[in-house]
Amino acid sequence: MQVKQPVTPELRQWIIAQAQAGHAPEVVLQSMRASGWNEDVAIAAMEDTLQGFLAEHQAKQQEPVVALPPAVPVPDANVAESPVWVDGGDRQVQIVMAMKQPRVIVFGGLLGDDECDAIIAAATPRLARSETVQMDTGGSEVHAARTSRGMFFERGENEVCKRVEARLARLLSWPVINGEGLQVLHYLPGAEYQPHHDYFDPSKAGTVPILARGGQRVATIVMYLNSPEKGGGTTFPDVGVEVGPVKGNAVFFSYDRAHPSTKTLHGGAPVIAGEKWVATKWLREREFT
Repeated sequence: MQVKQPVTPELRQWIIAQAQAGHAPEVVLQSMRASGWNEDVAIAAMEDTLQGFLAEHQAKQQEPVVALPPAVPVPDANVAESPVWVDGGDRQVQIVMAMKQPRVIVFGGLLGDDECDAIIAAATPRLARSETVQMDTGGSEVHAARTSRGMFFERGENEVCKRVEARLARLLSWPVINGEGLQVLHYLPGAEYQPHHDYFDPSKAGTVPILARGGQRVATIVMYLNSPEKGGGTTFPDVGVEVGPVKGNAVFFSYDRAHPSTKTLHGGAPVIAGEKWVATKWLREREFT
């Protein structure tokens, strides 16, 4: 009575590995027979495995190559010569860290303590549950991924907004009119913003009316208005970086195309102790209306 010999996934992987190594079918068959395989079973396993592998390889070769969206100009700070300080117009701002890919810059002392406190005071009476952009419709909605409370200032709404916006325009060589108004967010313990991209997905129908107001988002600045006791950092999962939320500091990052290849996936880590206040500024390709 002949013992049934099952063709396992491990055997198929071994056959493929032998073929990729350049071993002739006769050599592979001889090796299988020497290991106790029935010749008919071995031949059938080799034919079936290699035909399937070849078909899969050909299918992959015929898959269309998806082109990346074209790159566009983006804001940037003048840090080519590794300066310790850069000119923000009305104050000197420290360069704490600069990364090229993705483009991430941590500014030290971008805001003064008085400015941080003034923004919080002006925002507090207007806070509501934060919403996310609904790409399918162009509207916004409350989403479980975002558990903060927040509000938006109009661009240039008050003196501190004007001052901060002018400072950012000077630092990043990007017009004030190409920026959205400041968004202030308040996080209590346990609150977070799960990893996401800030650009608008061009494949979604709801993106069309959003882009009509000023083109794509091309950069983000997250400004820390206080220092939580624990947690609350800004994370970049694609590159394993976390920026600590220090009052007055800010993290800037740009994305020259609406695609994950920019490695600008980021999130707000959960606050562990204390509370977290941030002001976020998004910059667009052209004038934001």
